Amino acid sequence: MGTRSPRVERPRPRLDRIFLRRFINLCAMLFPHWSSQNVLMFLTLLTIALTGQLLVYQVGILPSQFYGVLAERDLHGFQRLSILALLLILFNSMLRSAEQYVSKLAYLSFRRDLTRYLHRLYFNNQVYYTLTVHHPHIDNPDQRMTQDVERLCRELSSSASQVLTTPFTLVYYSYQCAVNTGWMGPVSIFGYFVIGSLLNKVLMGPVIPRLVQQEKLEGNFRYKHVQVRVNAEAAAFYRAGSSELSRTDSHLQDLIGAQKDFIYQELWLNFGTNTFDFLGGILSYMIIAVPIFTGMWADLSPAELSELISKNAFVSIYLISCFSKIIDLSSSLCDVAGYTHRIAELEEVMLEISHNYDKDQLEPQETNSALEEKSRSDDPVIVLDNVTITTPGSECILVRELNLQVGERSNILITGDSGSGKSSILRVLAGLWETKQGQVSVLTSFGPHGVVFLPQKPFLSDGSLKEQVIYPLKEVYPDSGWVDDERILRSLDKAGLSSLINRTGGLDKKEDWNWAEVLSPGEMQRLAFSRLFYLQPKYAVLDEASSALSEQAEDELYRVCIELGMTLISVGHRQSLREFHDWELRLGSDGHWEFKRIRKQ
Repeated sequence: MGTRSPRVERPRPRLDRIFLRRFINLCAMLFPHWSSQNVLMFLTLLTIALTGQLLVYQVGILPSQFYGVLAERDLHGFQRLSILALLLILFNSMLRSAEQYVSKLAYLSFRRDLTRYLHRLYFNNQVYYTLTVHHPHIDNPDQRMTQDVERLCRELSSSASQVLTTPFTLVYYSYQCAVNTGWMGPVSIFGYFVIGSLLNKVLMGPVIPRLVQQEKLEGNFRYKHVQVRVNAEAAAFYRAGSSELSRTDSHLQDLIGAQKDFIYQELWLNFGTNTFDFLGGILSYMIIAVPIFTGMWADLSPAELSELISKNAFVSIYLISCFSKIIDLSSSLCDVAGYTHRIAELEEVMLEISHNYDKDQLEPQETNSALEEKSRSDDPVIVLDNVTITTPGSECILVRELNLQVGERSNILITGDSGSGKSSILRVLAGLWETKQGQVSVLTSFGPHGVVFLPQKPFLSDGSLKEQVIYPLKEVYPDSGWVDDERILRSLDKAGLSSLINRTGGLDKKEDWNWAEVLSPGEMQRLAFSRLFYLQPKYAVLDEASSALSEQAEDELYRVCIELGMTLISVGHRQSLREFHDWELRLGSDGHWEFKRIRKQ
């Protein structure tokens, strides 16, 4: 059943132990074992990047060697160095291209694996419903699984080679710097890095929560456009263009304000990183100047000194550059932290929902083997024992201490004023809502020979007409052998939709359209009934499933249900529905209810 999450104050996203734990959890999903594809990609990327760093060193000391041969006027040496430089550049270009290629493949692999993992959580155990109803603090789960995952994976893959090679390059160039300039060189650079890191840690603090807020408002702005597109016809009937323009511009204004705030905070972070980069260039020359002015290289000729200065300048500058790149990653780290918090928060809540669902379903699962036997007996199959229902997240009682038993051929009509809790009873039966108190037992399975729910507004997914009729049989029961074209045609005919076959070009033709936009509300409800006729469950739970149809059409569809031997539990207002039901559950105010036999005329 659904879980009700209390409203709690969420910790502010930042670089802390929570971020570290969440990031490690996501990495554990991306790299499940040492022989996984992502690990092999990372090892390949590391090998290419390290080989490239060796070439970078060789290319970096070439200018110093050129100083030497030019000072000595050595033509043969100059020609040899020119050929070597050309070969190194070509090889280095090839490695850099290979590194970029593997990095992009890693991005695709990361995105596929992380998205599939989140999809499995999202579409399992009704999490997609429970998340929306009971956890409103998880804003825009669609954006988190699409845009946020994409951006996180892109950041990780683009900075992977740099992060992987940094430890090796720091050790190697620190050693070279110590050999050439003494211990003062690497110690000064390390101290400079520590100061820059502490400064950046302070500057990054305000950036991360603002990035999270910006992404939330970005999702709200996009959702507003989707809302208008999905409800375009209704909005047009209302002539709501001006109203929706104002509301959409309001979302845009909120988003722009958040982006300005984010850019302002990034200004100081960028100021810190740029200052660190430029000061690093001056520091390298200060390090080189120490052995020169202390007389360490006094016995060298001008040509030898120029060659040595060029070589040491490269080593010192490159070492500082390695640290500078780490500092420059601050912006990327802020992005990674922001997206990690949003994705991991979604994952944690979905895992919690799945865990609670499995715990709630443990008892029915233990008796699952007896469901079919019980459904054949005279015992009630659907039982509500002293059930009290409240709206999610509040204590507003909709139905109080309801006792109800449903067996075969005991058709029940649920009536009452709007907001009295009629649909809430169906949500409890479907396991979408939890009860305030009492026990709910549904001793049959979903689908053929079990129970099928028909909501007032049918859900039409993508796919062919055949896939709409058998939905969701193909995915839920892939080996059922139920896909029968003749049966589908009969179901469409019974639902009054034979003409739809010509409109769609046949059962199997995939149309690139939105079914909800092509079909009228009445046709959508007829298509939902065709699913019911195809599945032929023992129990059909109908939540005003024929409200968009005429009474004559409703009468025809309900007669088919009775002819197929279905037991009906219906929510409806029309008096004509009483003919097809034996009992009426009348819901009143303050949770009161009345259960009585229907006297048919």
